[in-house]
Amino acid sequence: MTELVLINISGEDKPGLTAALTGLLAGFNVDVLDLGQAVIHNHLSLGILINIPGDSDPVLKELLFKAHDLGVSVKFTPVDEASYGDWVGLQGRSRFILTLLARKIKASHVARVSEVIAGNNLNIDTIVRLSGRVPLEPSAGITKACVEFSLKGEVPDRAAFRAQLMEVSHDLDIDIAFQEDSIFRRNRRLVCFDMDSTLISTEVIDELAIEAGVGEQVAAVTESAMRGELDFKESLRQRVKLLAGLPESTLQKVADRLPLMEGAEHLFSTLNQLGYKTAILSGGFTYFGQTLQKKLGINYVHANNLEIRDGKLTGEVLEPIVDADRKASLLQQLATEQNISLEQVIAVGDGANDLAMLAVAGLGIAYHAKPIVRENAQHAISNLGLDSILYLMGIRDRDAGKI
Repeated sequence: MTELVLINISGEDKPGLTAALTGLLAGFNVDVLDLGQAVIHNHLSLGILINIPGDSDPVLKELLFKAHDLGVSVKFTPVDEASYGDWVGLQGRSRFILTLLARKIKASHVARVSEVIAGNNLNIDTIVRLSGRVPLEPSAGITKACVEFSLKGEVPDRAAFRAQLMEVSHDLDIDIAFQEDSIFRRNRRLVCFDMDSTLISTEVIDELAIEAGVGEQVAAVTESAMRGELDFKESLRQRVKLLAGLPESTLQKVADRLPLMEGAEHLFSTLNQLGYKTAILSGGFTYFGQTLQKKLGINYVHANNLEIRDGKLTGEVLEPIVDADRKASLLQQLATEQNISLEQVIAVGDGANDLAMLAVAGLGIAYHAKPIVRENAQHAISNLGLDSILYLMGIRDRDAGKI
C-alpha cells in the first residue's frame, strides 16, 4: 500500500530548509513525484508531491514537528490515484511562453493578461520576473520591467488569441510576446537587424537629404515607402537621385551623429559575449552599416552601395538593391552558412520591407514599427528599448549583468 500526498510549505526562507525537510522524507524512503519552489521577497513557497510506502501518519507527524522547529507552515493534501493518473496523462501537451514587458508592471497588466490566458484554455504553470528588482524611489533613468508566464494547454483559435493580446497591448501601452516553448527558443544563434529606425532612431537617407537641401521631398517618399505604398526599389532610386552632387565627405558627417536606439549597446554587448552572430540586413547604405559594425561589434553587414565619382554622389545606387525579398534571402543564406535552422534565427525590423525576413525567421520582431508591420509580424515591441529582445530569449537582467 502506498499513499500520495501533496505537501505545501510556506514561510520565511532560510538556508538548509529544503535540505532539512527532504532529509526527513529520505528516512521514510518516499518517492518524490513532483517538486517546485519559489522565493518572493525572502518568503518561500515549496510544493512536494510524494508517494509514501505504507502508512503515511508517521511521515506527516514528523513533518509537522520539523516544520514547527523550522518556523514554517505546512499543509497536506491527499491525492487519489485517478487524479494522479490524469495528471500524468497530460504530459505532451503544448507548452508556451508569454512575455509581458512594460516600463513598470501594474496589477492591471497581470490581471488583463491572465484573463486572456484563462479565456483561451491555457493554464499558468509558473510566473517569473526577468527584469531587475525595482526600487521604491522613482528612478531618474529609463525603467523596464518584464515577467514571463510559462503556459500549458491547447489554444483553440490562435488568431483570435493573438488579436486579444494585441488589444490588451494597445489598451495598456505594454508589449506581449507569445511563443512556443521549444528547444529552438532556448537555442537561437543568429540575430538579424534592419538598420534605419531599428538600430538607429532616424532614416539615414533623410539625414543626407537635409544636407543636400531636399529634406522634405525625400522624407515624403520615405514615409510612403515605409507604409508599403511604394515599391521599395523604385522609391530608393527616386530618393537617391535627389542626392546627386552631395560631397562624399557628408557621409562621415552624418555617420558621426547617428543616434542609437535605446538599449542597443547593452543588447550587442550581451549578444557578443554570449557568442551570438549578428547581422545588419538593410535597405539603407553600407557606409553607415559599417560604422555601426565597428561601434557595436556586428558580424555581417548587407546594405546598398551609393555610387560615388570624383568625390560626389552621382544620384545612383548600385545593384543588387537590398529590398524585402533580398533581406529574406540573405537571412536564409546566413543561416545556411552558420549551419543552423531558420528556427534559430531572430529578425528585427520596423518597416514594410522587413516583413519578409520577419516571416522566415524563427522569431520575427516588429520593433517600434509601422501599423502594417505590427499587425503582420509574429511579435512586436513598441514600448521598451532594443535590449528588451533579451527577455524574449529568456535572458534575465541578472544574467546579462554578470557577463
